[in-house]
Amino acid sequence: MRKSEQYSLEWSQISFRRKRILLDETKNGSSREIPMNKTCVKAFEELHADRPHEGRIFQSKYGRDLNDSRAWFDRVVEDAKVSNFTWHALRHTFISRLVMAGVDLRTAQELAGHKTISMTVRYAHLAPEHNQAAIEKLDPKIR
Repeated sequence: MRKSEQYSLEWSQISFRRKRILLDETKNGSSREIPMNKTCVKAFEELHADRPHEGRIFQSKYGRDLNDSRAWFDRVVEDAKVSNFTWHALRHTFISRLVMAGVDLRTAQELAGHKTISMTVRYAHLAPEHNQAAIEKLDPKIR
C-alpha cells in the first residue's frame, strides 16, 4: 500500500473474514482490494485488540491519528544506522520480493495498484542472486 493509503486506513476497510483490505480511493483514482496473508491478518488482529474499533487504525501512543511517518521513521532509520532508505523503498522491496518469489508481473501490478505494467517493472529490482538462479535454469541437469 502507498503511505497515504496506510495512514488513512480505517477499521471499516478491513475484512478479517474475507482477509481483504478495501481501498475506496487510491492515487490512480480507482478502488481496489488487497488480500492479506496470515502475517498481515495476525498483525491487524493484534492492533484490533488494542485500539478503538472506529476511525483510523494507525494512531500515536496518545490516541491521535497518525498522518505521516516523518515524526518517527527518519529517526528510527538513523538510529538503526541505515543509509539511503525511505518509506517508499518499502514498496519497491515488496514488489521486488514478489517477482523474485515467482509472482508474475501482472499480479504484482495489481497488488501494487499500478495502472501500467511499465511502472511495476520500474519497481521490480531483482537481486543479482535471482538473476544468477534464473540463468542456471538453462543448464542441463547433470547426473
